[in-house]
Amino acid sequence: MSAEQHTRFVFLMQPEFSLTTLTIATESLRIANQNSGQPLFSWQLVSENGEDVRASNGMWFAADCGLADLELADVSLLFEGNLPTQHLSKKLLGYLRKAGRFGTLIGGLDSATYALAQAGLVGTEVAPEVVLHWEAVPSFREWFPDARPQNRIYQLTPTRAQCAGGIATLDLMLDLITRFADEAMANEVANALIHTRRDSFTRQRDDQSFEGNAISPSARIVSTMKENLDIPLSLEELAQGLNLPPRSLSRVCNRAFGTSPMRLYLRIRLQAARNFLFYEEHSIKEIATATGFSSPATFSRCFMAQFGQSPSKFRMSLREKQKFAEHPEIHRLIRHDINALD
Repeated sequence: MSAEQHTRFVFLMQPEFSLTTLTIATESLRIANQNSGQPLFSWQLVSENGEDVRASNGMWFAADCGLADLELADVSLLFEGNLPTQHLSKKLLGYLRKAGRFGTLIGGLDSATYALAQAGLVGTEVAPEVVLHWEAVPSFREWFPDARPQNRIYQLTPTRAQCAGGIATLDLMLDLITRFADEAMANEVANALIHTRRDSFTRQRDDQSFEGNAISPSARIVSTMKENLDIPLSLEELAQGLNLPPRSLSRVCNRAFGTSPMRLYLRIRLQAARNFLFYEEHSIKEIATATGFSSPATFSRCFMAQFGQSPSKFRMSLREKQKFAEHPEIHRLIRHDINALD
């Protein structure tokens, strides 16, 4: 394969993206090039406006260019993380639609499915199945109720790539390397990274099903609780819905989770509320209602007991991180001036 024939990747970084996913994606392509002795793949790091981007771990990454200067590539992967609903700009969505129209394989990792769905590229009536990180699924369903999140690590079609993120990124990249190089090269990369390849239908979590078809009593309990967040069921209603005697329900919860059914239910509701704070812009009152609390005060008290800080303080700390993702060069100058004064 000549340099002119290599496969071009665009890695589009959004604020608070997961560094794990980007590292795995670039390393897998680098190893393929190194082992083949040929430039099989090239890649560009891109941000919306060509500015530096802050990853979720606080590290900053320089972009090679912005969307305005970007030429269409063979594969364009969007890297998202903790703020998937806050950067759905017209420029980003326009680029994704344009790239899709002109034959680019469009993909998203972690929570990037929000942008792909908003652009009308996935989660449509024709192709409702989507893949994203399991933590973001409840919030995603609020935004896109007709989409069908799948409990699998990734999905690859001729034109779309969706991945739950994390280590599953490597499984997706190996599948892409197979497509654009060959199976042997993908296996070489897997061996170099000491990884046993998994197929796309591997489940993200064995203790839950995104379609409600839980496979064990404990998984059925958790699935039922997650499906009834806004109006919590009583112990008797839970038992009746699960076709279990209340005493058996309590025994399963204690054996599987070390706690009572209603205490487990409360923790699941609080975790759902934390995810809403993470991924959404709803008010504290709206989140309290969505997760079955009688008032914001009750919600705040329970949240404080579970996580050690109030919902408003938790959100404030997230926004403080987000602030530094906007116009990073200005914040760096300000920090420089402050240090100079010290």
